[in-house]
Amino acid sequence: MTLRIAFISDAWHPQINGVVTTIENTCSTLERSGHRVKLITPDQFKTMPCPTYPSIRLALACYGKLQRQLDDFNPHHIHIATEGPLGMAARRYCLNRNLAFTTSFHTLFAEYVNLRFKIPVSWSYGFLRWFHAPAKRIMVATPSVESDLIARGFKNSMVRWSRGVDTDLYHPRDKAFISLPRPVSMFVGRVAIEKNIDAFLSLDISGTKIVVGDGPLLKELKAKFPEAVFVGFQTGEHLANYMAAADVFVFPSRTDTFGIVMLEALASGIPVAAFPVRGPVDVIACDKVGKLDEDLKKAVAKALQLDAKDCRNYAFNYSWANCTEQFFNNLVPAFEQNKQMISHSVVEHLEK
Repeated sequence: MTLRIAFISDAWHPQINGVVTTIENTCSTLERSGHRVKLITPDQFKTMPCPTYPSIRLALACYGKLQRQLDDFNPHHIHIATEGPLGMAARRYCLNRNLAFTTSFHTLFAEYVNLRFKIPVSWSYGFLRWFHAPAKRIMVATPSVESDLIARGFKNSMVRWSRGVDTDLYHPRDKAFISLPRPVSMFVGRVAIEKNIDAFLSLDISGTKIVVGDGPLLKELKAKFPEAVFVGFQTGEHLANYMAAADVFVFPSRTDTFGIVMLEALASGIPVAAFPVRGPVDVIACDKVGKLDEDLKKAVAKALQLDAKDCRNYAFNYSWANCTEQFFNNLVPAFEQNKQMISHSVVEHLEK
């Protein structure tokens, strides 16, 4: 049975991050399995740049157009991925029509807002509890996120929506792509305050430190750490070449709910060094593929001793087909009369 699935997200291009990667791969897999997906994103509306982060575009006066789009699509299922202007509009739409919907918790919104604007974390979590309260289910990537939300007073049913990695794109390659003193320690991601890149670049370690990515903190970090190599924003094969040419992937963030980039490093045969915090503790569940330590220098030294084959093999546990099957099975019927619809496995459909 072909189902119509509405997917609303404030996170979209030109952003390149784990949320956008997850949404793209999930929606494309759903479509390949025969379903119709209506993806509603900021590029379909007038937008303004997010304060302090201009690459994030915020939709303006979006309710009327979103309402028409959803009315025309008449979805069987509605998923609201983010808590921004589009998420707010979709939430209002569902409540006005008494439609059931699911939401997901992708980022530590409250912690990010606190880092950027010094708004108390408790205030932001109050908003998040209110936003997600009408959702039939909240999809979360890891047990750590679920436990934290429960501790913060979320009463919703929580279900797992993990992540995946493209093991065809990310795989071991010739390390000669980077001809710099080794070992090469690498960070890939947004160059922003919440990624805690300063903790990586401040490490007293031998070899070369490389930062792949762009963001509002780039100019400041270049000035502060002139010995580091900043190669800017990379995608596709070029990014995969950089990743595979590293010797260790350093993930200094303390505010990620998952960290798909760690899976991309592991698929490339690169071990991970990180702090033992939410995100890394869930992804790096085997000490043969990464080392977690509050002393990040020690974590880097230990990770450099790990076997690339173990890292690569571990990454095969994460596929976008399995990720999408989880998402699909978590959806709820928007209308009461749809409850008798029989769901089927995305993976089984793709394998036919």
